[in-house]
Amino acid sequence: MRNKFSETLFKNIKKNKNIFVVAADISPSGAMAKFQKSNKNFINVGVAEQNMIGVCAGLAMSGKKVFAYTIAPFSIYRPFEMVRDDICYQNLPITVVGMGAGTIYANLGGTHTAIEDISIARSIPNMAVISPCDPLELVSVVNYCCTKNLSPTYLRIGKSGEKNITENAVEKWKFGKIRKIINGKKTCILSHGPIAKLAYDAIKIKNKNISLYSCSTLKPFDENGIKKIFRKYKKIITLEDHSIIGGLSDIITNLAFKNNYKGKIITNSLKDKFIHVFSNQDDLLEAHGISLKKLIKQI
Repeated sequence: MRNKFSETLFKNIKKNKNIFVVAADISPSGAMAKFQKSNKNFINVGVAEQNMIGVCAGLAMSGKKVFAYTIAPFSIYRPFEMVRDDICYQNLPITVVGMGAGTIYANLGGTHTAIEDISIARSIPNMAVISPCDPLELVSVVNYCCTKNLSPTYLRIGKSGEKNITENAVEKWKFGKIRKIINGKKTCILSHGPIAKLAYDAIKIKNKNISLYSCSTLKPFDENGIKKIFRKYKKIITLEDHSIIGGLSDIITNLAFKNNYKGKIITNSLKDKFIHVFSNQDDLLEAHGISLKKLIKQI
């Protein structure tokens, strides 16, 4: 995903020299390395995430459209005060990119996982939150952020090697709308981010008439779209690589209560706890109760 993000972003920069990228010392990673030396619109501030946000704010106040780019825990956790005060309080058109979010960096330990980031970002006034499910959807999101977006945005993306699941999606991506990927009847899975591939695989293996939706825009959330989901499906399954608190599962269960939904809801989110013993992302997800085998049983 980070390669597709960089490629799409710099295609937009070629068309619009008012777009800037400010990174915090991760420029050698992936496609970003191809652009850092030759592009004047790229700024690397080093390991100084608070400064990264301040530089972004200054650029935005001078009329630029800006992307802050670094690993997820260091894009939203470490500089939180600056994100809140310098970006959101001023309502500046800055996209804060959290790369490798969720449990993707599990092998580096808890300091490098971002499992509460959506909850934090959703709590800040003026800030939109987007979590695309695959590289193709990410292209649409980046193009939107470069051309139409005028508000602070937290863009949550994967790292590398993510497979596309939206080549034959039923609907196109639109900001603020849930998106149908696979059409089914009685049961649907709601997901966001790269973990949606797990739901995609489960549906293909089970070979049942099940719908899959990408809920990539987590704020503002598509309440009208979810009301239609409540009317259509008797069973809803949520799947996300994020804490049970403040993420998609939390949103859906609250809306279900608000709308008096009578069907069954099964949530698959990360537990509200730190798990210290694991070796990779799959192990950590399984420790939180999320796996392909379990999802297949649920559907």
